[in-house]
Amino acid sequence: MHVIIGRGATATAAALLLAESGDEVRMVSRTGGGGPEHPQVTRIALDAGDVTALTKVAAGATTIINAAMPAYHTWPQTVPPLFGAILSAAERTGTTYVMLGNLYGYGPVDGPLAEDHPLAATGPKGEVRARMWLEAKAAHDEGRVRVTEVRAGQFIGPDAFSIFNAMVVPKVLAGLPAVVPAALDTPHSFTPVGDAARALVTVASDERALGQAWHAPVVISSVRAMATRLAELAEAPAPRLAEMTDRELTLLGATAPLWDELWETHHMSHRPFVVDASRIESTFGLTATPLDDVLTATLQRAKIPPRPLTTA
Repeated sequence: MHVIIGRGATATAAALLLAESGDEVRMVSRTGGGGPEHPQVTRIALDAGDVTALTKVAAGATTIINAAMPAYHTWPQTVPPLFGAILSAAERTGTTYVMLGNLYGYGPVDGPLAEDHPLAATGPKGEVRARMWLEAKAAHDEGRVRVTEVRAGQFIGPDAFSIFNAMVVPKVLAGLPAVVPAALDTPHSFTPVGDAARALVTVASDERALGQAWHAPVVISSVRAMATRLAELAEAPAPRLAEMTDRELTLLGATAPLWDELWETHHMSHRPFVVDASRIESTFGLTATPLDDVLTATLQRAKIPPRPLTTA
């Protein structure tokens, strides 16, 4: 039996992978909503920050997968107590603790980014994510719990919560201009949601993964290249994209706290940010889903039939 904390796209995809293999899954979220409709999946309404209640739910589990995502602008305040409670529940129940992480903890980098790069975040969200891994790793090294982490890039694919899905996909499909808070022709590292889920499920059951962090498979592309291919598959007009100016981003910051948070990750969206995911491939054989397949699935979820795939 496995416990998954969270109900987003990656948590849902991981639950479905485990359920379809015959495993029992308990999905925990505050509302008890989300997640796949499957007889092997039980959705539970629970505050995962309640370590006593979470420990009861996790009793008998082999794995706790932490795919929780508090509100973006609240991470420095909300992530430490939540992640601390999940770590404590894993320690109390003897389950393997698998964390879904990201790349914020590294801070600005030059050149390809491998897992051995120092965690040198320069902003509060990156600092807290780095600290959560270091605390979990220390517990692992002390023999208190078994821990591993999968670090994903910017998410793409059906239901992914991302700038590309929210600000590019609908505009391109509608033939409208899209203003994007990212450099349009700079290479970035994108992780398909399904690949992040496969990575979580794989490291959860393999002793070689323990005590280490792993980069999820990535697609290296630019925003413009992905938008152009999306339009081709949908037979939509060529994308009309513009890079959001600093002034526009500043003005948006007055409308919602999310926008101000993008300054911390400016180095990831406006400079080359290329992830080396070769270690997860050489160790577990995991590679990224081809971009055309990811974009086709995105179109199908949007109910836009793609044209037949080509190699062009």
